[in-house]
Amino acid sequence: MDFSSKDLAMKAQKKILSNMANKSVVQMFIDDTSSEILDELYRVSKEFTGNSIEAKKVIKDLVKIVVKVAVLFKHNRFSEEELRIAQNFKKKLHQGAMTAISFYEVEFTFDKAVMSDILTSCRDMMLKLVAAHLTPKSHGRINHVFNHYSDPDLLTQLYNPKDPFKTHLTKICTGLNKLIEEGKL
Repeated sequence: MDFSSKDLAMKAQKKILSNMANKSVVQMFIDDTSSEILDELYRVSKEFTGNSIEAKKVIKDLVKIVVKVAVLFKHNRFSEEELRIAQNFKKKLHQGAMTAISFYEVEFTFDKAVMSDILTSCRDMMLKLVAAHLTPKSHGRINHVFNHYSDPDLLTQLYNPKDPFKTHLTKICTGLNKLIEEGKL
């Protein structure tokens, strides 16, 4: 394979940004509304697992994946087929956001199997999208994030109207609504 400084620069950028998955890097790639949603997802994970280290790891993995996919997009690394997968992923993520909001707004409509299936489908599409671009370690991060948030027990607690998670769900859905209105999701 021929040497390419552009490829080398992209690999370095992915590696550096991956190692710096902190608040300042998040702000570089992720808007304020998305950052607020991530903060609420962290709180949900922390309360659900009772483990702040695990909750931080899930969010850090999520940020690393978002940053790496953003770098790949920026450098036009995806084939036409992969771009179709990305479009399908975006549609499924939009459907998931709309479903999450609907379940929140209309009491007693929550169906953990539906939400879990949407998130599992998103995971599978993301893995397919990055299959040729990211390492098995990154694939593990994708699995970690999506498996965590598609957990039926976590989803059930999140949507329990009497649960302390209700305030987190309100903030998450408010953020999702804003992203949809702005055309970002």
